Amino acid sequence: MKRDVGKVLRSRTVEDNNHTEPMEEDEDDDCFSISFLRSDRLEPAVVVSPRYNLLREVGRGSYGVVYEAIARKTGARVAVKRLQCDAPENVELALAEFWALTSLENRHQNVVQLEECVLQRNGLAQKMSHGNKRSRQYLRLVETSLKGERILGNPEEPCYLWFVMEFCEGGDLNQYILSRRPDPQTNRSFMRQLTSAVAFLHKNNIVHRDLKPDNILISQKSGSPVLKVADFGLSKVCAGLNSKNSEDLPEAEACGKGSNQNNIVNVNKFWLSSACGSDFYMAPEVWEGHYTAKADIFALGIIIWAMIERITFIDAESKRELLGTYIRQGTEIVPVGEALLENPKMVLHIPQKARSSMSDGVKKLLQDMLAVNPQDRPDAFQLEKGPLSFPALFTTWT
Repeated sequence: MKRDVGKVLRSRTVEDNNHTEPMEEDEDDDCFSISFLRSDRLEPAVVVSPRYNLLREVGRGSYGVVYEAIARKTGARVAVKRLQCDAPENVELALAEFWALTSLENRHQNVVQLEECVLQRNGLAQKMSHGNKRSRQYLRLVETSLKGERILGNPEEPCYLWFVMEFCEGGDLNQYILSRRPDPQTNRSFMRQLTSAVAFLHKNNIVHRDLKPDNILISQKSGSPVLKVADFGLSKVCAGLNSKNSEDLPEAEACGKGSNQNNIVNVNKFWLSSACGSDFYMAPEVWEGHYTAKADIFALGIIIWAMIERITFIDAESKRELLGTYIRQGTEIVPVGEALLENPKMVLHIPQKARSSMSDGVKKLLQDMLAVNPQDRPDAFQLEKGPLSFPALFTTWT
């Protein structure tokens, strides 16, 4: 699994399925009517009416497209993500994101906010609600995910999920950090915000499983940058599962509405088995397929380490410079988690750069977060209430 410098693996998700096909308009006032138009800026441009106008494509992932849009009624800018549910694996990813975001009863300023989700097929559209057993289309999506076979009709009848979310005009963490000069104050703020977001998710029994700079967006509406953890396609809602075999039950049965306050810390005892995520941020135990929410802490440590020292690599496919730490072996680079799996006794050199201004406190914190044994890592609640809440941790920064 070793790589030449600059050649990396993409996120372990499904292949791109972003097709745009004409849809008939529907006159039902309770639904969206969707039509596709041509323009010089988009091929094809998309207009979602009567409630949203899609302006431009702002992102394209392995299984969806994100547009900047305008809410016609309020004029507010929103982000609209379109996911095509044409295969069971795509449906599973789409439902995972829907279940994670709709299971949250409360908002958090550092987690992207879902405004609404719409299921659209054959020109007909229906607003999705959590666990809506009266919606035949919703139940068919769940059945498709559970059975692993397409049951939504013919391929020429595409089905889409449209996620309407808050728009983050500052781009992702890669773009924000690498387009500016190093700023210790920004680093401190981002560390606290990220830890707060992950603690909030874990309190609500959600394991993200794909934390990386690409999935951390920046909002600047308040004047200062606010991080938003996004992209929950690989997330796992652990509420209601047995801690010994938490992936033995269907995903749908894992989605209790809201957080279980009696089991706040138990998210760290739910064992997961799907080896998923992006390889440069995956913990050693994820490569083996036996891990808990502590894998999110490892990914968070990789992100913070790369952010502070501005450690990057060039993605071979997109040619983008991305934040991420790795182990260099000659002309090859190996993800930290994979390297620790191969050699559990390996000592990480933190900081990596000789002239780093990293304090001893941050160095120790990162070593703990990147411990090869997940039991030696702090959990998100300890991080939120412990080291990252004390300014003394950063006093030696320049």
